[in-house]
Amino acid sequence: MTKIKTLVFTGGQIHDFKGNGQAILEALAEGEEFAITAVEEDLDTFVAPHLDPYDLMVFYYTVGTLADAQKNGLLNWVASGKGFVGVHSAADSFRECPEYRAMLGGSFVTHPRYRDYQVSVADPDHPITEGLTEFIVRDEQYILDYDPRVHVLCTALYRGNAVPVAWTKGWGKGRVFYLALGHDQAACRQEMFRVLLQSGALWAGRPSGE
Repeated sequence: MTKIKTLVFTGGQIHDFKGNGQAILEALAEGEEFAITAVEEDLDTFVAPHLDPYDLMVFYYTVGTLADAQKNGLLNWVASGKGFVGVHSAADSFRECPEYRAMLGGSFVTHPRYRDYQVSVADPDHPITEGLTEFIVRDEQYILDYDPRVHVLCTALYRGNAVPVAWTKGWGKGRVFYLALGHDQAACRQEMFRVLLQSGALWAGRPSGE
């Protein structure tokens, strides 16, 4: 099977994108499905046609601003039939860009303190979550404003309400997977983070179902 040509893109403010990015690279490298290229900070990578060689982007970034050429390059690339995996603060990136938020499916609102909490699997039949049951993570729980049309895969309770932890959605011909876990290196090295990242990247990286 042909390897999924994967760009791991990290950068931005607030989070330890270098340490977290390294944990993400190590998780993806555990299998043989991904041919990985890593880029830090350079948002001009999104300008067409720079993304053309890739099938998939795994994105860990916080805040920042997209120029029009960067925004259009990224969103059109995904819509053409590519895969996009947004991790944790991907939902707190490009706050002034509604088109990016629409592509991802939601945006960050707040978070309670870093703590242990239980994640429930809302759809155990989806390829990403097949066979999984509830599990405990130690992480920063993102509370999100999200499009109700996203397909929620995992949830966790916040003030008595189930809020999304992972979802999928389409963007044109492309596939988007968002995973709210992954605040720091320890969180990115937890087993269930790695499992969801790997299976989500496989699902998003082959939109045609190869």
